Amino acid sequence: MTPNVRTVTGEISPEQLGVTLMHEHFLFGYPGYAGDVTLGPFRHEEAMQACLAVAERLKSHGVKTVVDATTNEAGRNPEFLRELSERSGLQIVCSTGYYYEGEGAPAYFKFRRAFSDIQQEVYEMMMTEITVGIAGTGIKAGVIKLASSKGQITDYEQVFFRAAARVQRETGVPIITHTQEGTMGPEQAELLISEGADPGRIMIGHMDGSTDLSYHLRTLKKGVSIAFDRIGLQKVVGMPMDEERLACLFGLIGAGYDNRLMLSHDTITVWLGRPYTPNEVAKKLLAHWTPTHLFENILPALRRGGVTEASIQKMLVENPKRLFGGNQ
Repeated sequence: MTPNVRTVTGEISPEQLGVTLMHEHFLFGYPGYAGDVTLGPFRHEEAMQACLAVAERLKSHGVKTVVDATTNEAGRNPEFLRELSERSGLQIVCSTGYYYEGEGAPAYFKFRRAFSDIQQEVYEMMMTEITVGIAGTGIKAGVIKLASSKGQITDYEQVFFRAAARVQRETGVPIITHTQEGTMGPEQAELLISEGADPGRIMIGHMDGSTDLSYHLRTLKKGVSIAFDRIGLQKVVGMPMDEERLACLFGLIGAGYDNRLMLSHDTITVWLGRPYTPNEVAKKLLAHWTPTHLFENILPALRRGGVTEASIQKMLVENPKRLFGGNQ
């Protein structure tokens, strides 16, 4: 029987995913934003209108599904996502997981480590959010989100990787990851697989933080999929330019890896906390960091370079479907 995909409005089959963006954020806030609510309050309807506008833009390009990769401590709001999905008609998949140690919220589980087995606790949290629902809402997480630091997977981060592999073994829910500045892709894959995770249900994310083809090939040799999912985020936190990403994509597609590539942007529609106002330099660098940049600029460039519609269909439809357990 084909596994179902847990969306915020209920279960669908992988065949119903359609064009899928595998890593975006409708709401996101760095841990600590909740302490700045006096000057950065959350205005529900204002945020909803901004997200509805993005949903309409995505739908105009044929997008049917978005995976919201916001982790538990970074402003994940499943009820907001459900309302957004119901009002827009966009299918949304919510995550369970925690961000990497340097920009996440490690103090809670580090404190609990003195009194309990936190790997077991993280396992229980993920299992409950996937099989029962998140915080009494009945909304189930449909992916597990993991993250590691630049150049290492810390002991704290390994707790989440090991717990997630166990959960994936028992539920079949896909794992998606954050790699910091294009590092640790092969190591993430190796750790998860060594813990029994199915490589066919793993997407190593932010691989476009590196344009080193040998790095991508080392990761792909583990049997996992990889994502170029920060398209448009250029020369910020060590990111390459999109032209460099395109060259790398052409190489990987030409080498026959279009069946294990996925595409997205990692955009944030609403920053939680005080409004974010980029300076003029950042505005220029982030001009293409939009949720439709892929469709407006990147796919046309791929087509001009000879990439076929069949390959594009694989990266946007068939590969996400297979990650969620759909037919090959």
